[in-house]
Amino acid sequence: MTRSPLSARTPASRTRPDPRHRPDDPSAATADGGERGRTTASHPDPVNADGTAGRPHPPGTPGTGGTREDPGATDGRGAVDAPRRPGVWRRGPLLAAAAVLLGLFLLLHASVPNRIGNLGSLVETFLPWFGLLILPLAAGALLRRSASAALALLVPAVAWLNLFGGLLTDKTHPAGDLMVVSHNVGAENPDPTGTARALAGSGADVLALEELAAHARGTYERELAAVYPHHTVLGTVGVWSRFPLSDTRPVDVAMDAGPLGAAKPAEEKLVDNRGLRTTVATDRGPLAVYAAHLGSVRVNPRAGLSSGQRDAGAEALGRAVAAEKTERVVLLGDLNGTPDDRAYTALTSRMEPAQEVAGAGFGFTWPAAFPVVRIDQILVRGVKPASAWVLPATGSDHLPVAARVHW
Repeated sequence: MTRSPLSARTPASRTRPDPRHRPDDPSAATADGGERGRTTASHPDPVNADGTAGRPHPPGTPGTGGTREDPGATDGRGAVDAPRRPGVWRRGPLLAAAAVLLGLFLLLHASVPNRIGNLGSLVETFLPWFGLLILPLAAGALLRRSASAALALLVPAVAWLNLFGGLLTDKTHPAGDLMVVSHNVGAENPDPTGTARALAGSGADVLALEELAAHARGTYERELAAVYPHHTVLGTVGVWSRFPLSDTRPVDVAMDAGPLGAAKPAEEKLVDNRGLRTTVATDRGPLAVYAAHLGSVRVNPRAGLSSGQRDAGAEALGRAVAAEKTERVVLLGDLNGTPDDRAYTALTSRMEPAQEVAGAGFGFTWPAAFPVVRIDQILVRGVKPASAWVLPATGSDHLPVAARVHW
């Protein structure tokens, strides 16, 4: 059978395209269907410039002499190649790093040094509020659609819950052998009468009042006498009780530390005394009650947290409690700090905070108009808190705190 001349040709001998032909030139089309149509039909496999068979090299292919294609150029159909976006695991690296750092900060807060402006104590006083930083990080992870940032948020979330998650649950119980209340009534309280009446109606068996101003002392004694037949006042702190009181004495809370304090007469110290200890003869046996008002703290932009007097008072109060012979002890007072603060280790290592053991929520007490920190405390030893809570506001800038204890 005679072979077709076309089938006998070698690839090198194939007819080359007419150099005058421009495939993409619409003006080259003819009336019978166009030059492009005839060329495609005649040569299904175009020939490259080097004479080999195959499809033409794309622009920018090495060795072809073509130009590199512009990433933003169109493909002839009007489409533009968009740059690749990073995957969900590669987005938001800064957010993920910030979340991990926040978690480490919460876990290692005790390592923040106090050498510079008592920074560690300042951080621990407001430590619960650092959890709010999780919210903007979560919003950023959502906007970035970053899986890595979302996963990293577990670190601060778990750290915060480990520290404060227990406070979010209600641990109160209705039972209790004795109800105690502590209140810094405020030296500048505009309504001591109303405050005294509110406290008398609280149902407490024992009241501890701090910051008793000399001009208001008579008001409290008069308004509380009907409910609390027994009371004692030393300086600016006092205890009112339904039960008899005995063995009352002042407690040194280091308000007169230093050479000047040592030279101060005892009578003058008693006027400004801010700590006392008394024994309450309850139906279930003796209970040692401490009432205290520790030194105030000041936040100075240059010096940081000024808390030396308060810290010394906490140490002194801790030593007094450690030396207490009575088995059951309750400490009531304005301690000007939180149990999270390392300055209170001398107390918290020996006593339990009622709010943490039997409260519901953080129990913030100051300032009364918008409480952000709990500096008024009820600590116990030898008895168990059944419930702890915050009472409604009075004329003071502090909120009263209450607890029921049993043994």
